Amino acid sequence: MKNVKSAECIMCKTQIKASPNITVCPECGGILEIVYDYEWIGKNTSIEKIKKDPDRSMWRYREFLPVEETSAVSGLRAGGTPLYSAGRLGNLLGYSRLFIKDDGLNPTGSLKDRPSALAVVKAAEAGISSIACSSTGNAASSLAGSAAAAGLSSYIFVPKRAPAAKVAQLLIFGAHVISVQGSYEDAFRLSSEAISRWGWYNRNAAINPYLSEGKKTVSFEIAEQLGFSAPDFVAASVGDGCTIAGIWKGFKDLFAAGFINKLPRLISVQASGCRPINRAFEAGNEILEPADENTIADSIAVGIPRNFHKAVRALRESNGITANVSDEDMLHAMALAGKTTGVFGEPAGMASIAGLMKLAGKGIIPKDSLIVSVVTGNGLKDIKSASKAVREPIKCNPDMESLLAAFEADEGMR
Repeated sequence: MKNVKSAECIMCKTQIKASPNITVCPECGGILEIVYDYEWIGKNTSIEKIKKDPDRSMWRYREFLPVEETSAVSGLRAGGTPLYSAGRLGNLLGYSRLFIKDDGLNPTGSLKDRPSALAVVKAAEAGISSIACSSTGNAASSLAGSAAAAGLSSYIFVPKRAPAAKVAQLLIFGAHVISVQGSYEDAFRLSSEAISRWGWYNRNAAINPYLSEGKKTVSFEIAEQLGFSAPDFVAASVGDGCTIAGIWKGFKDLFAAGFINKLPRLISVQASGCRPINRAFEAGNEILEPADENTIADSIAVGIPRNFHKAVRALRESNGITANVSDEDMLHAMALAGKTTGVFGEPAGMASIAGLMKLAGKGIIPKDSLIVSVVTGNGLKDIKSASKAVREPIKCNPDMESLLAAFEADEGMR
């Protein structure tokens, strides 16, 4: 890869060759990060070239991605999701320039399609025909879909709490699904043992450095959709830490290559019942204290986040902000965002909106700031939670008299 210099450990700074199947640092076990040759990137792509590219997927930024020039990237179209102006919602919250990046419109319904698209390319480069991961749901369905499109076998380990809709997606895509009767940590541990035993490609985002590289493409799109400029703030839900670390990596890459002239501040939103990353950042330490997975937001219910150090570092480097939201906050955000923007997000997807709601009026975010809230997953992923966020439908018999009586009895219709 001419655009890649190496993979560097974020802990001990050891540098190794960025081969397709690397995972953690061979010296200390730390998380690796891909290091780019920005001079090469600057000579081989430009803002003008990207603007002219007819490919609307994440692969329009190929020069910023760690794949071989000859690697095929056909399959599901990951990326190219809309950035909506959320004026009505912003006005309610006191933010004059609020935007929503709706990544729930990716092929399998979540931002995780971006890293999975990259993972199947790296698996092919490594000559491995089977790929595996553990997941609370979205990474699982994205991997199963991308693997099916690429003709690879997939092995997915999900915890007992994984929503039925997400498990159904896995089965439809032909994945080998292992429902681990325990927590996400249990599923992760068992998947790691199985991957080691059978030699499958490891798609676990928390330890595979290429997955953050896929996630960072959401930042590229946000910047391009804003005229190749960075917002003032980016709010995102946080589970294992890989997404917010990837978002930060994307903006840093663009800044290093001279494509944008400033970096945003990050807003890390976690569930009050599972907030190990926010708790560490707020306490100003580097010590991970495991947390219970006590939230309806399965996508961010990660009590032992493997990308902990990258996430905390991203918050520190960006002078970030944290917000901790309850399940009720997320349900409220789902309903409010739905009726003011038309965007339907699952609880974890709308955690970023819930965080902005919580921060509103506290003077932490200037009212005229340009804010982007990343909605990471579609609401159809978790209909059970969506039903809790809204009222029951009005019921009536099939005649006008019954309808009028139902309207009269319903306080919401008056």
